[in-house]
Amino acid sequence: MTEHPPDRPAPPPPALTDHERLRALAETRLDVAPDEAFERFARLVSALLDVPVALVSLVTADRQFFPGAVGLPEPWAGRRETPLSHSFCQHVVDIEVPMVLPDARLYPRVRHNRAIEDLGVIAYAGMPLTDLDGRVLGSLCAIDSKPRAWTAEQLRILADLAAACSSELRLRIAVDTAEQARHRAEEAHDRLAMLADLSETLGGTLDVGTTVDRLGRAMVPLLADWCVVTLVDPTRRPSTVAAVHRDPAYAAEATRLAELVTRGLGPGSIIRSVLRTGRPVLHSPAPLTDVRHGTTESELVALADRLGFGSHLTVPVTATGGHTVGTITLVNGPDRRGFDDDDLRTALDIGRRAGQAVGNSWRYGEQRHVAEVLQHSMLPTLPVVPGVQLAARYLPAADRVEVGGDWYDAFVQPDGELVAAIGDVAGHDIEAAATMGQLRNLVRGDAYGRTDPVEELMTHLDRAIHGLAIPTVATAVLARVRRTTQGGLRVSWCNAGHPAPLLVTAEGRVTLLEPGREPLLGLSRPPRRTGRELLLAPGDTLVLHTDGLIERRDRSLDEGQAELVERLTGTGNRPLADLCDLLLAAAPGREDDVALLALRAG
Repeated sequence: MTEHPPDRPAPPPPALTDHERLRALAETRLDVAPDEAFERFARLVSALLDVPVALVSLVTADRQFFPGAVGLPEPWAGRRETPLSHSFCQHVVDIEVPMVLPDARLYPRVRHNRAIEDLGVIAYAGMPLTDLDGRVLGSLCAIDSKPRAWTAEQLRILADLAAACSSELRLRIAVDTAEQARHRAEEAHDRLAMLADLSETLGGTLDVGTTVDRLGRAMVPLLADWCVVTLVDPTRRPSTVAAVHRDPAYAAEATRLAELVTRGLGPGSIIRSVLRTGRPVLHSPAPLTDVRHGTTESELVALADRLGFGSHLTVPVTATGGHTVGTITLVNGPDRRGFDDDDLRTALDIGRRAGQAVGNSWRYGEQRHVAEVLQHSMLPTLPVVPGVQLAARYLPAADRVEVGGDWYDAFVQPDGELVAAIGDVAGHDIEAAATMGQLRNLVRGDAYGRTDPVEELMTHLDRAIHGLAIPTVATAVLARVRRTTQGGLRVSWCNAGHPAPLLVTAEGRVTLLEPGREPLLGLSRPPRRTGRELLLAPGDTLVLHTDGLIERRDRSLDEGQAELVERLTGTGNRPLADLCDLLLAAAPGREDDVALLALRAG
C-alpha cells in the first residue's frame, strides 16, 4: 500500500465514486441530520464496547457524514461530517471487509490521516454497512483515543450490530425505491389519464384558438414548466401561438413571449426546423443560445430566461395525411429534470392528437352546414292536437355533427288521429342521419292516410326497408293515438327492438311497458309484428325515448332503465316540457344521441 505524506492527500479510493453505490447511498435519504434509529446503534456500540466514540458513518465521493454519532468532539459533533482527509471509514468502503486497528499510528494506510490528531482516533474497529447488493455504503465503527486490543467478543458484537444497522439502511432504500416507483407509477398514470382525456378536452371546442390554449394547459405542469404551442397558416408562418407557464405570476410574460414568437422566429429557429422537416428536436440540457440563435427579437431571449430555461423539446403537430400544421415546445427550468425519450414519445403522441383536433376544426365549417340542413329537415315541428299534449327533445352526443341516427316524429292523420314514432338508426355520423331521414320519410309515407293497425304498418316498413335495399339496422316504436269519449287516449303501439315505453300516471306511478318488444327493423327475414294497446287516463303520460338516455359504459341497460323509472316516479303533475328537460339533465356525459318524445292525455 502506497503511503501518502501529510502534505499530499491521498486520492479517494475508486469504490467511493461508483455510480451505483452513490445512487444507493442517496436512496437512504440520510444526511448530517441525526436519525434516531442510527443514533440508537451508535449508543449501543458505545455502551456494549465501552468506547468513547461510536459512529454510523456513510461515505460519499468527497466526505463522510454521521446520521448516528456518540462522543465526537467539537466542532465535529455540531457538523456531523468530515472531509475524507479525516475518514477511516472510506477504507472500509474500499476494502469491503472489516478494518480493525489497535493503534492507527502504526498502519501505513491511515498513519497520516488527520483524524488521528483532530479527532483523537487511535484505536479503530469498523464493520461494513451494505445494501442488498453488497455495496458498502459506510461503516459502523468504534473508536478509542488510546491503543486498544479489540477482543473477539467485541468484534462479534460490532458485527452483529452492523448487520442490524445494514438492515435498517436497506429498509430506508426499499422505502425510497417504493416511493420512487409509486411516483413513477403516478406520473405514468397521470400521463395516461392526460392522453385519455386529451381528445375529449380538444374535442370540446371547434375554435382553433381555444384548442391551442386547452392543449397548453393540459401539458403544464404535468409534462413541463412551460410550453409554447404554434400553429401555422398556409404560407407556413405562425398564425396562432399560445404560451402557458405553470406559475400564474408569469402569465403576462408568457403572453408576451407568444406574441414575439408569432413574428420573431429567425432562420435558425428550432420551431421553423421542426415545421420544415417534421422531425422533433430534444436538447437536455440546453443553453439559452438555442433561443438566441432562433429569434430576431432580443426580448424573447430575456423572456425565456425569466420563465426558466434548462431543457427543451419540440415536436410537430401532425394533421391527417402527415402534414405538419404546427409545433409543441415543452420547456423545463434548470431546477427540473431534463427531458428524456419517454417525454419525447408522449409529446409526439400529443402532437398527433392535437393535429387531429386542428384538422377536425378546419373541416367542421364544411360539415356544419350539411348537418344543420339535415337537422332542420329531420326534426319536425310537433303538431297541435286537441286533447293531446306533446313535447320532444333531441340532443346529439357531440357538437361536431348536429344530428345522428336518433329521431322522433308525430303527425296528424286525415281522420284526426295522431301517429307518433321514435327510432334509432345504427351509427353516429351524417350517413346515419341521412339513413334516419329515409326511414322517417318511409314511416310517414307508409302510414299517412291509412287506417291499418300499427303492427301492419310496422310490417310494411320492414318490407320497404328490405325491398328498397336500405342498408340499415334500426329500432323503432310506432304508435297510433285516438281520443276517447272520457277525455283519455287509446294508444295502440308496436315495438321493433326499441327501449320500452314508460307510462307515468297522473298520480306519479311509473310502469315499464316491456311486453311487445320484437326484433329490429332491417333484418333479412322480417318477423310477424304484434301490436299492443294502452289506455291513458286524463293526466297520464307516455314517454318514448332512445337508448342514449339510459346507456352508459359503466352500467347495464337494466340499471339505466331502473334509474330512469326512479327519476320519473312522482313527476305526474310536472309540466311536460319540464319533464323532458329533467330527463335530459339526468344524462351528463352521455355517449350517444338522445331522442325523447312525450305525450299526455288532456
